[in-house]
Amino acid sequence: MPPAVRHRRALCALTATAATLTPLAPLTPAAPAHAAGHAPAPAPIRFGDCPDSVPEPPAPDRVECGTLDVPLDRADPDGRRIRLAVSRVPASGTPAERRGILLVNPGGPGGSGLPYAVTKRAKLPASVRRAYDVIGFDPRGTGRSGPADCGAMGGLFEQPAADPVPVGERAERAYLDSLDRLAADCARGVGEALPHLSTTATAHDMDAVRAALGEPRTSFLGVSYGSYLGAAYAAEFPHRVGRMVLDSVVGPWDWYDFDVRQSRQLLRQRAVFFTWAARHASRFDLGSTPADVRAAYERTRRNLAARPQQGFGAAEFDRAVYRALGRTERWAPLADGIRAYLRDGDAAGLRPAEPFDNPASRTFEAANRTVKCADGPGPSAARVRADLRRIRHADPLPVLTGMEASACAFWRHRPEERTRLGSPAAPPVLLVASEHDPVTPIEGAHRLRHRLPGSRLVTLHDDYSHGVFASRGNACVDEATAAYLVDGQTPAADVHCTGPGLPGPGPSTP
Repeated sequence: MPPAVRHRRALCALTATAATLTPLAPLTPAAPAHAAGHAPAPAPIRFGDCPDSVPEPPAPDRVECGTLDVPLDRADPDGRRIRLAVSRVPASGTPAERRGILLVNPGGPGGSGLPYAVTKRAKLPASVRRAYDVIGFDPRGTGRSGPADCGAMGGLFEQPAADPVPVGERAERAYLDSLDRLAADCARGVGEALPHLSTTATAHDMDAVRAALGEPRTSFLGVSYGSYLGAAYAAEFPHRVGRMVLDSVVGPWDWYDFDVRQSRQLLRQRAVFFTWAARHASRFDLGSTPADVRAAYERTRRNLAARPQQGFGAAEFDRAVYRALGRTERWAPLADGIRAYLRDGDAAGLRPAEPFDNPASRTFEAANRTVKCADGPGPSAARVRADLRRIRHADPLPVLTGMEASACAFWRHRPEERTRLGSPAAPPVLLVASEHDPVTPIEGAHRLRHRLPGSRLVTLHDDYSHGVFASRGNACVDEATAAYLVDGQTPAADVHCTGPGLPGPGPSTP
């Protein structure tokens, strides 16, 4: 059960950050001048009430929020500034048990981290809750930290949106044109912040939070994109790394290369889903062979593409599939939704709980593209087209929802350097991965560990979901990771845990 939400007065400073980083919504004024190239030590964060979006932890724990001003461009510390929203749940143990601060990030890029100090902490082992002040924050460009605004994003929020799997030259040209328009919308909306909403900049913000809290080290728990952010912090501040857990690891690739790898893994995961649904044919009634289930899936998508239902068409269906494939507990609802649509013509079981164009989603999608395209050079348009054809050759109906960095082919700011990840000077860290995670394939963990010498990998075998530590309910994973966070010693060798395998079909629905 999620923590209850209390309704509180939001800090004025937090509310003020809802403005976008454009000339129409100015950034925080420049800080007083100081020695060139040397940023002043940040002032301590003054904590108080949180906005209503941050849930209240069960008593006697408490959550508090504040803000921290940091330079928009760290090369210009006297220039304009951005205000970061920060949350804190203090450690519940004795002073002798306290290990410092544990910054947490839920992923993305684009995810709001302000509530995560509460929601993730609630799932952490008691020993970790007793040892750490858990610190959440909205990375720059997200949530209440100068949220990015890309407007229409080239038609991304149209309902129904254009089919994301272009077939034929005309459709491919239209697809590339939509990416060009998305890039133009972001350049116009994000404005001068466009080059500065990068992972490296956020890593520097993390260190500013550490300094403002008066802590000598940053311990960190990053999930999915959060693992990439943690690796960037280790590259920038190796001697300030405390204990670091990188869960569901993004590999050390350019974002576009990562997206392509993910699209291939999603095809494998979907094939497993088809086989699983066929194995439970009496429950789902989609056919008794994987080919039967695939045919039902294709018929659903084809019909929604031809006759969208209240704005729910092929693109919206693909988003629902993309989300469902990442966690096995979502497989039964997906199969039920397909069955209900084919039987009754009603797509309600496939629709998300929140509309795709809600304000939080708009900020997430804008920040996602802006961060990915600020992190390094993008692909060429020719490569995007060639990869589309390659993926469609592997499977004529791929799931391309996660190909977000394709827009970087048309980005108005072209970064010259790639994000630095990991460092031999950083202490060993702990990586955690699910064997068959389709969102962040386990290959990424194996690749990243080479940039963090001495690190250990905790693998949850026979598991098919994204997000592992304090998420899958696996005692082997949770105990090994908690011991590292509390005691500070990496395991003597890699840890291998037995996963749950594929889920059961669950109870039948009407």
